[in-house]
Parts: sequence; C-alpha cells; structure tokens
Amino acid sequence: MQKQFENIGRYFSLVKLHHTLFSLPFAMIGLFLAFKETGMIISIRELLLVILCVLFARNTAMAFNRYADLEIDLRNPRTSGREMPRKIISKTAALAFIIINALLFMATAGLLNILCFFLSPVALLVVMGYSFTKRFTALSHLFLGLGLALAPIGAYIAVTAHFALLPLLFSFSVVFWVAGFDIIYAMQDVAFDQSERLKSIPVLLGKKNALLLSILFHILSVGFLFIAGLIGPFGKLYWAGMLVYTALIIYQHILVSPKDLSRVNLAFFTLNGIASVIYACFVIADLCL
Repeated sequence: MQKQFENIGRYFSLVKLHHTLFSLPFAMIGLFLAFKETGMIISIRELLLVILCVLFARNTAMAFNRYADLEIDLRNPRTSGREMPRKIISKTAALAFIIINALLFMATAGLLNILCFFLSPVALLVVMGYSFTKRFTALSHLFLGLGLALAPIGAYIAVTAHFALLPLLFSFSVVFWVAGFDIIYAMQDVAFDQSERLKSIPVLLGKKNALLLSILFHILSVGFLFIAGLIGPFGKLYWAGMLVYTALIIYQHILVSPKDLSRVNLAFFTLNGIASVIYACFVIADLCL
C-alpha cells in the first residue's frame, strides 16, 4: 500500500499538482458567475465536474510539457532533478498518463454539455501546444497564459453553453497575469536558454526590460479585472478582493530585481497562488451574497 501511494505521489510531483491553484480559482469565478447570471441554484454536480476538468486538463498539459522537454530538462541544471530526467517516471509511463488524463478531460467535458465536449480537443491543443512555443517564439509566456485563461470561460460555458463578455474579461486578465509571472520565472534560465537557442522575453529583451514588460502585463491584468468589476454584478467585496490582489502583484515585483533572483520562487509560486485564491474567495462571496 505504501509503495502504491509513493507511485501516485511521483505523478503528483511530476505535474506539480499544487500549481492547480493558478487556474482553479479563476475557473470557480467563471462557474459562480454563470450560476449568478442564469439564476441557477449552485450545483454540486457542475462544481465537481469543473474541478475534474481543470485537474485533468492541467495534468495533461504539465505531463506533456515534461515529456516534450525531457532532453532540454536533462541538460538544464535547474531541471535535471525532475522525475523524468532521473528516470523515476519513464517516457512510456508519462505518455500513458498524458493519454489517460486527456481522455478523462474530454469525457468529463462531455458530461457538462455538448459544446464543452466539442471544444475539449481545442483546449487540449492549446494547453499542450504551449510546450513547443519556446522553440520558435519569445511570446511563449503569452501562450502559457492563454492555456490557463481557458479556465474561467470554460467553466462559464459548462453551465451556460454559450460565450459572454464578462468571463472573457477574466480570461484576458489571466493571460497577462500568467505571462507576467512566467517572464519573472524565466529570468532564472537566461544563460541556459541562450546556449540552447530557446526563446523567451528575458532572452530577447534582457532581464531589466523583461521585468518592465512583466510589470506592464500585470497592469493589463489588473485593468481587465477593473473593467469586469465595473460592468459585472459586483459590490464592495469584489473591490476588496481587487485591492488585495493588486497589492500582492505589486509586492511580487518588489521582491524581484534583475540583479537578485533569490526570491523568484516566493514571487512565482507563493504570492501568485495566494493572490488567486484570495481574490477568487472575495469574488465568489460577492456573487453569492
């Protein structure tokens, strides 16, 4: 039994399960926004299915990224200790994990509604396609943001079966929020990426200018949330959440400088996870109350 748990834990580590906090809170915003706008009683069924969709999609995307980048990860000192480079998880096992999660994602999307089912392969192409973008464009950070931005609009469609402007504003915010913090994270690998001819904003612009662009992206992220607050059915709790979210984004940039990347993990993992969860809690509370 202990060995089985260890094996499961390896896959959780492979896909960094706790990083689901980056997309799940915004998926919940899209879901509860749909409940609010349709007047529908909160459905535990839809709630669980959306959570599973986020989980399966992210497992697919993250595992595929590790699968596609195996040779790169082997050569990068920062990533050479991951599960696949160390052969803790084989390529065959990783591929099976990818296929299983992709099929589970499509099946779960089908249980929500027919539109979600037909859009599920498109979503998989987006989240898996990101893995190849850094080979040909410095805009790979925006592609990563696009993958995570499918969460709020996807959750909204899960209930309503149609598109709308308001959840798209949350999706646009996620695009620039994720791209902004991914630029910061990529600053760790500038020398390696240059040696491997991989593309990134820090490689293209240098660390100082990349950090300035990251700030611009985060201003755009906050801006889209501000517009959403103006046109959406929100009250004081929404704006309180906005205040906390904005403060944590600003603090993230105080922690990191081109000459000091020692606190990148704190800025990347901890603060962004906290920001998304707290903001989502305020928004959902506002929608429910």
